[in-house]
Amino acid sequence: MLRRNFLANFGYGLGAMGLANCLNAGGANATQDDTTSTPPKTRGVLEALHHPAKAKRVIFLFQSGAPSQLELLDYKPLLKEKQGEQLPDSVRGQQRLTGMSGNQSSLPLVGSAFDFAQHGQGGTWISNLLPHTAALADELCVIRSMYTESINHGPGVTFFQSGSQLPGRPSMGAWLDYGLGSENANLPAYVVMVTKNKGGQPLSARLWGSGFLPSRHDGVLFRSGADPLLYLNLPPGIDQNSRRSMLDALGKLQAAEAEQTGWQDLESRIEQHELAFRMQSSIPEVTDFSDEPQHVLDMYGPSVTDKGSYAANCLLARRLAQRGVKFIQLFHQDWDHHGGLPGGIRGLCQETDQPSAALLKDLKQQGMLDDTLVVWGGEFGRTNYCQGKLTGNDYGRDHHPRCFSIWMAGGGVRGGMTYGETDEYGYNVVQNPMHIHDLHATMLYLLGIEHTQLTYKYQGRYFRLTDVHGRIIRDIMA
Repeated sequence: MLRRNFLANFGYGLGAMGLANCLNAGGANATQDDTTSTPPKTRGVLEALHHPAKAKRVIFLFQSGAPSQLELLDYKPLLKEKQGEQLPDSVRGQQRLTGMSGNQSSLPLVGSAFDFAQHGQGGTWISNLLPHTAALADELCVIRSMYTESINHGPGVTFFQSGSQLPGRPSMGAWLDYGLGSENANLPAYVVMVTKNKGGQPLSARLWGSGFLPSRHDGVLFRSGADPLLYLNLPPGIDQNSRRSMLDALGKLQAAEAEQTGWQDLESRIEQHELAFRMQSSIPEVTDFSDEPQHVLDMYGPSVTDKGSYAANCLLARRLAQRGVKFIQLFHQDWDHHGGLPGGIRGLCQETDQPSAALLKDLKQQGMLDDTLVVWGGEFGRTNYCQGKLTGNDYGRDHHPRCFSIWMAGGGVRGGMTYGETDEYGYNVVQNPMHIHDLHATMLYLLGIEHTQLTYKYQGRYFRLTDVHGRIIRDIMA
């Protein structure tokens, strides 16, 4: 009888609670400051943080396809000196190669076509392809010793997003939503944006999915164009009161079905319906840039007004962060340069350098950088030898999981420093290796979470984002 009463009341009560949130929590204009009293259904499973958090949120700028660290963040002048010479067997060791270059009779070393210079008080070496990012060197922690386990894109991106090369595990953002919940009941806790009109390796929704966690922890994909979310707007002839009545009735029907069938996903399904109802007013507000000062728009560059562009998504990421969204992930594709690398990477840097730097400056101007963790990087690195034929002004690089570079900023990370080192050939990590699991453990620590204690029991064992590995890298913390 108690279960029957709970389910019946749940269908009514959640609908009323959703309407109350819209009326009392500031509706579309609810910001982080407006939501200090978070409704119970938006809280995560952690009753309290494991330790004081340095970061409140994450913005992850994922460069899908694996940008070459040797052209951007890991300066190796020796490769220019030895241009065209063979990769020494003593350097390669037993490292496996992909099928794309493993059958080459020659593995000629190739140096970057671009110059590097030192920037900031720490003298960080950064390519001239990234002038806007380089100007903020004192905000950056450049990690040059990342390494991973996968050598191909599908499992590589999956591993970076979920801590496993196998599909089906929850993504980073889903784990964070599960653990911490949302600060704004009118917006998702986990938002994903993909730059429009880009080629390269395909992206699948499972990369921001909830895996075996309840489906309400899925990332919500914002589309480019007039309607960021499909089917969110009310159809002709339906007003808010009608939709409210429909959701209340639907809650009753779902409660009745759960009573008969034992359906376990009732709560997630109803919460998703209720969130969609609240987002009918919150999404148009957050995606409308008309209240942004012109100097802010100019900072992000001319494409910021083009919805779905990388620049527009960077600005939208800041607006979402202001409103309490915990995990915001931008995917920018087409960094997979097996050939034509100099021209390809130059174009991509022109698309991403200014907006990425503008996001950091904007967060700092808003007083948010100190508690917003920003991460930039791809799934693995690129080889120091040329894939295919090496010519005087053109070359490509194959996949290289043994070492690559990312940068982090804000959110309790030390700025103006580099962490880790690769050998003079840029092929192996020789100091302070940092595995993907280490990065995940460190990110969670900065958010106040001990990575071994955020778990979910599935198929007879407890899973976590870092699986059974992961070291917290304290040396990069402020």
